[in-house]
Amino acid sequence: MKKRILLIIGLVSMMLLLAGCTEVNKPITSESTGFWNEYIVYPLSVLIIEVSNFLGDYGLGIIVVTILIRLAILPLMIKQTKSSKAMQAIQPEMQALREKYSSKDAATQQKLQQETMALFQKYGVNPLAGCFPLIVQMPILIGFYHAITRTREIANHSFLWFDLGDKDPYYILPVVAGITTFIQQKITMVGMDSNPQMAAQMTMMLYIMPVMIVVFAINFPAALSLYWVVGNIFMIIQTYFIKGPDLRKAAAGNAGGAKKK
Repeated sequence: MKKRILLIIGLVSMMLLLAGCTEVNKPITSESTGFWNEYIVYPLSVLIIEVSNFLGDYGLGIIVVTILIRLAILPLMIKQTKSSKAMQAIQPEMQALREKYSSKDAATQQKLQQETMALFQKYGVNPLAGCFPLIVQMPILIGFYHAITRTREIANHSFLWFDLGDKDPYYILPVVAGITTFIQQKITMVGMDSNPQMAAQMTMMLYIMPVMIVVFAINFPAALSLYWVVGNIFMIIQTYFIKGPDLRKAAAGNAGGAKKK
């Protein structure tokens, strides 16, 4: 648990560092300097502009770029899912090792670490694989936020009922973003019953994350809310296909339980 807290603190620190708060109101152009601007924000801004001009609509451009980003990190997400399932599968053996080497002395704990690493190698499991997609997505999301807020062309266009550079006047996108976040996390939790600790943490995030997303979306430009909604829908479809057997099994179990009642 402590390791997870330290990881979250580290990721938040990195997010704040990359966010470059002092540059949020500075337009992003080819003249912008610094690694963050030159290699992340500006390329994303150019990509959005070029795709939007090709499609003739900046809202559609953001949707297409969002899908392209999700497709780019899809291999990492598949790897994360496979790693998570593998970690769940070896939980009984890991628990047996903890019971076998329950003593707290240094020699026993060292032996436990060696046996655990051997177990990971035996099944080809990387316990850190689940962190990689999050680490990759964070700078992309923050870069996308900067590209949207600092690209003046986006602020001058509208899509459907809202201006891309302003907040959604009817709060429809923030609510949809929260709902899709909940659904996406809910189906991600399917199959985690074998790991009670992980399931408990996921359950907590299941209710916290949608609320956070709604709060952020209400205060951010509607273009970013559009990105969240499209990204969530993509993730829901992606998770459905990757975890299809688990989802069908869970649905069958729920249906069977309902019939018994």
